[in-house]
Amino acid sequence: MNWSQYPIPAMRLETRFGDRVVPAFEKRPADIWAMVADAAARNPDGDALICGVERMTWREVAQKSMQIAAGFKEIGLKPGDRIALLLSNRNEFVLALYGAAHLGLVSVMLSTRQQKPEIAYVLTDCGAKLLIYEDAMADRLPDQVELPELLHRVSVSPTEGALAFQDLVATDASQSPAVVNEQDTAMILYTSGTTGKPKGAMLAHCNLIHSAMVYEACLELTHKDRSIAAVPLAHVTGIAANIMSMARCAGALIIVPEFKAAEYLKIASRERATQTVMVPAMYNLCLLQADFDSYDLSAWRIGGYGGAPMPVATIEKLAEKLPGLKLVNAYGSTETSSPSTIMPPEFTASHGDSVGLPCPGAHIMVMGPDGREVPRGDVGELWIHSGSVIKGYWNNPRATAESFTAGYWHSGDLGSIDGRKFVRVFDRQKDMINRGGLKIYSAEVESVLAGHPAVVESAIVARPCPVLGERVHAVVVVRSDIDSPTLRAWCAERMSDYKVPETIAIGTEPLPRNANGKVMKKNLREGLAD
Repeated sequence: MNWSQYPIPAMRLETRFGDRVVPAFEKRPADIWAMVADAAARNPDGDALICGVERMTWREVAQKSMQIAAGFKEIGLKPGDRIALLLSNRNEFVLALYGAAHLGLVSVMLSTRQQKPEIAYVLTDCGAKLLIYEDAMADRLPDQVELPELLHRVSVSPTEGALAFQDLVATDASQSPAVVNEQDTAMILYTSGTTGKPKGAMLAHCNLIHSAMVYEACLELTHKDRSIAAVPLAHVTGIAANIMSMARCAGALIIVPEFKAAEYLKIASRERATQTVMVPAMYNLCLLQADFDSYDLSAWRIGGYGGAPMPVATIEKLAEKLPGLKLVNAYGSTETSSPSTIMPPEFTASHGDSVGLPCPGAHIMVMGPDGREVPRGDVGELWIHSGSVIKGYWNNPRATAESFTAGYWHSGDLGSIDGRKFVRVFDRQKDMINRGGLKIYSAEVESVLAGHPAVVESAIVARPCPVLGERVHAVVVVRSDIDSPTLRAWCAERMSDYKVPETIAIGTEPLPRNANGKVMKKNLREGLAD
């Protein structure tokens, strides 16, 4: 299987980051600002940013972004300087990002869920010279004495003692954009740091442009598309799948400050949203709304998802309710600037256990612990090579050396590739359960549980056992009353007995997730050792 039936632009091999050779699109924007400027030239009066009652055209977005860049320059920032964004989903986030690209600055993403020590670490590690933040986050900001390199603090609202974002917007925006190399770092996104300190992934202009062009081609995006951002914009999915993809196709970005199913449906209906990316649980929450059928969602044509398998029942219900909606699974990471695989929508229903095909130009290997590729269909660690794979980690050559080999990023995910090139992801290496020598992949058990009509989402973790080493424990979020024996019986009918959860915790509260939206299984394991 391949992407031959899709409008994939011509590609060629090129050198990148010194000794790397990757497939790259022959015709592409020179950098992120060039992509934004092109969108403004092609669709100047089309919607570009929509957030609540605020609406901006592409002409207005380009003009405001250039004024912000001029403001950055006036306070002494120079190409290569790092600016940090501690903002929720709002127009200022995108405008600051584009303004930084115009001046050749490096944007560093902070999550609004991070606390003071985490924020201090990132700001110190990247050497940020400017921080743009929301007033609600002011009490989490480190003291000035802790961050001597942080010269400017900018609030998106007028605040006493702080530079206001509106004051950054210069009246004159006549300067030309900075000259940057497409291999220069455009953004730094810190990984979730499940082990040790977070690492700053350096996403270059060429990485993000490649991802945007992959989305444009595989989802057949045009200037008529309207992407609704229901995930955090500061996460790689929000940046690549929402912000960058709409800049590439000159479409509209509809910003939802926070996902709430009822509000999401209202906005998607009112704004005629055509594309989004969410986790499967979000689709379930939408379908659970009693008035779901009252919303006109006929414009919605692409429903992207990732992070977990889409339950068959959800796929079937969406097909019944929204026959024009194409569901598209995708798999990627910060280190791959988002998509590494995309599922052609015509295969979603028949390949529900797969995350799709390698993206155009991507090569994925399944490697054994001995450093050798395993046979097709066998399980090993997924190694990923493409034009969207990053150079490495900021100020961390050791971590870079450990995670990259000849341009391939070691994902840490266990998966397989079948004879038709469909990729399957089973588990993180560290999350695989070893029950008396029998290996259990949590994703498989979670997928079976997701098929039960009472289950919203679930997480499988290992419970320590003095005899077998580990046993299977499930944390299940439900929408209606159900007991453990019923769920165990459901699993027992559909999988080997040793994979069936031996203990199940049932509740209605959503699973704990980190700033990147990943389920924090470490938190779920706490207390199980007793």
